Amino acid sequence: MVGYILKRLLQVIPVFIGATLLIYFLVFAMPGDPIAALFGDKQPSKQLHDALVAQYHLDQPFIVQYWYYLTGIFRGDMGTTFSGRSVNDVLAATLPVTGRLAVMAIGIEFTLAIIIGTFSALRKGKIFDNSMLVLSLFFISLPIFVIAFLAQYFLAVKLQWFSPTVGATNDWGDMWLPAIVLGLSLYAVSMRLMRGSVIDTLNQDWVRTAYSKGLPRRRVIPVHVLRNSLIPVITNSATNFGVLLVGATVTEGIFNIPGVGNTLFQAIRQHEGSTVVSFVTVFVIIYVLVNLVVDMLYGLLDPRIRYVR
Repeated sequence: MVGYILKRLLQVIPVFIGATLLIYFLVFAMPGDPIAALFGDKQPSKQLHDALVAQYHLDQPFIVQYWYYLTGIFRGDMGTTFSGRSVNDVLAATLPVTGRLAVMAIGIEFTLAIIIGTFSALRKGKIFDNSMLVLSLFFISLPIFVIAFLAQYFLAVKLQWFSPTVGATNDWGDMWLPAIVLGLSLYAVSMRLMRGSVIDTLNQDWVRTAYSKGLPRRRVIPVHVLRNSLIPVITNSATNFGVLLVGATVTEGIFNIPGVGNTLFQAIRQHEGSTVVSFVTVFVIIYVLVNLVVDMLYGLLDPRIRYVR
């Protein structure tokens, strides 16, 4: 197990270099002048323009710019935005906001998927099962901005159960409405995976053996069925968590959430290579670690899975 974990951690190194190099090249290859984009309609003087170009090494070749960035990363310095703010400070301010949103959304998705998916599988072909399948198809087909606007209008404006926007307060309580929107948009796929996995597990020999030994259903379902049916749902939820950490840009924009999505979108528009690549670097590391934790959970959920040489 220890060797497997070390092997997976070593895989972060080439993934880290490859991802940062690719993203930095894409930002570098974007047309336009980032310094001019920073000032908008008001163009800076030539002296100021040249000074900013030299300060951010924009007059250097691509590989030199990347080297400056990479050496800064190893010193713990992710660079500076064109507005003069440290990327470390930007990341420290925005990542917790998106992290709270992602945790709440995944919690809602995972809970709904397990409960509804399990009940649908146990009532396969009945009214509840068919209704949930139709409802899940509805959420899969509906764009997330439509769900967001409907929830914002009916739940926040009409019923006044939630605040319509988040803004600067962005604590756990303010995140419920956007988290519900994201959770509903994601749960449909996980619910179908859970339903199919439970149906498949119910037909396994060890479940029939458990029933033949006289074990009650309240014992067989949670211990023998659910535990062996969670793997595809956990895998899908881990993927969704990584995607949400990258930034639910549309949802953050609709609910005015000062998170990663909005910040990353603005950085791309302004050609802020250090900001974009720094965010991607953190996301790559988090994504690899989340998948490593999921791999560890496989062995706990299914005893047949073992990490051997």
